[in-house]
Amino acid sequence: MRIHIATDHAGLEFSTQLQQHLAAQGHDVIDHGPVSYDPLDDYPSFCIRAAQAVVEDQAAGAQALGVVFGGSGNGEQIAANKVRGIRAALVWNLSTAELAREHNDANVIAIGARQHTFDEAVSFIDRFIATPFPGEERHVRRIGQLAAYETDGSLEPDPRAPQVH
Repeated sequence: MRIHIATDHAGLEFSTQLQQHLAAQGHDVIDHGPVSYDPLDDYPSFCIRAAQAVVEDQAAGAQALGVVFGGSGNGEQIAANKVRGIRAALVWNLSTAELAREHNDANVIAIGARQHTFDEAVSFIDRFIATPFPGEERHVRRIGQLAAYETDGSLEPDPRAPQVH
């Protein structure tokens, strides 16, 4: 599987170790930056490029996922989610890694590099990559609703709203 990764300065060392780990597992790892330490770097462009690459690969029929991380993972998740077609999930344990795939068909995982040890984070990433999306109807329906809103702003009717005749 192709894995696109991006970070900010807080996760640079983590990124190098992660690339080695994923490559040793046989994954095709694409690093979207940064390539050197800069405490003033701006993570959005790195994370957005990684997310764009995931969408492009998936549209071309390639198996691809993304991993973005920074100090907390929050900003990186937000940045990735700005890309149409991305469902980035902030993950903090094995359960959230698994549920991100099983319930949301998340295609990007976001992790706080300052919140976890390297071994913990790798266990989340490995679980995320290994967990398939089972395609249950209720989850497919909900993902479809998110995609519809993302595409054209449409929402399902609110059953609590007053009926106008």
